[in-house]
Amino acid sequence: MSHRNARTTLQGRLLIVQRHRAGWPQAHIAKAMGISRQCVRKWLDRYASEGEAGLYDRSSRPRSCPRRTLAQVEDRIVELRRQTRRGPDWLGAELGVPPRTVSRVLARHGIPRLCDLDPLTGEVIRASKATAIRYERSQPGELVHMDVKKLGRIPDGGGWRALGRGVGDNRDRRHGTGYDFVHSLVDDYSRLAYSEILPDEKGPTCAGFLERALTYFAGHGVTRVERLMTDNAWAYRYSLRDVCAAHGIRQKFIRPHCPWQNGKVERLNRTLQTEWAYRQVFTSNDERAAALAPWLEYYNTQRRHSALGGLPPISRL
Repeated sequence: MSHRNARTTLQGRLLIVQRHRAGWPQAHIAKAMGISRQCVRKWLDRYASEGEAGLYDRSSRPRSCPRRTLAQVEDRIVELRRQTRRGPDWLGAELGVPPRTVSRVLARHGIPRLCDLDPLTGEVIRASKATAIRYERSQPGELVHMDVKKLGRIPDGGGWRALGRGVGDNRDRRHGTGYDFVHSLVDDYSRLAYSEILPDEKGPTCAGFLERALTYFAGHGVTRVERLMTDNAWAYRYSLRDVCAAHGIRQKFIRPHCPWQNGKVERLNRTLQTEWAYRQVFTSNDERAAALAPWLEYYNTQRRHSALGGLPPISRL
C-alpha cells in the first residue's frame, strides 16, 4: 500500500511505463526515480499482463489464513454483541476469546464500535467529543468526580417501554410524572461508585448526598478524599463549600461547556442508563429505584471494568 510520499504511487508507476515506451533503459528509469531495477521490472511486467489496472494497489490480505477464527466462533461473537451491545473485553471474557480477536471479528463483519452507537437505541450516531489527554490518579481518594443524571419517572403500570409509544409519555413538564435525580460520586483511581435517587438537585440535597457518599467511601477503605471535581452548577459551586471544608477537600471545577473533563462520572451516568435504568422494562418507579442498590453492589464488586484490566473497582481497594 503506497502513501502520498512514496516513489511508486500510481502516477509514478505510469511514469515508469511512459519512459519505457519512450525507449529509456530500465536501469536509467530506476536511477532517475531512485528505485531498484527489480521494482521497475515488476511494474512493467504487471502492466504487460494486466494493463493499467495492474498498476493499482492490491490488498495485502493473504490468500489463505489457516489460523483464522472459526466461523462458528465469529457467529457467536456477532450474535452476543447484537444481543447485549457489550465491548470486546466483556465479550472476550464471556466466550473465552482474546478481546483483540473480538475487535477484529466485529470489524470484519462491519459492526460499528460502541462509541459510534446511541447507548439506548443502538443506532449509529456521530461520535461525541473525547478528551485528548487521559489521566488516572495514583491512589484511592486522591480525586473523586460528582454529577447528577436526570431520569423521567415511570408511571404505575409502566411507561412507553412497557406499553408502547404514546402511552406513559413523560415529556409534559406540567402534567407528567416528573423526574428522578440520580446523584453519583466515583473515585478516579479505583472507579468505586456510589449513587442515590433524590427528588431534586438543589444545594442542600447535593451537600447531604456528598456527606453520605463520603461515609460510603470510608466504609470501603477510602477514608481520605483530597479533591472533588464537578461541573459549574450553582449547587456545586456554592453549596458544597462547608462539606468540603469540614473534610479538608479541595474543590475543582471543569471548564464551562466541557463535560468530557469530568468524563469518569459522565461515563458512569451512561452505564447507569444502559445497564440499570433502561436494561429491562420496569412497571413502576419504585421497582426501578429498588434495583439501583443491587446493581451498584454488582458494579463495585463483580462487573468487569475495561480501564482496570477487566477487574471490578473493589480490586483496587
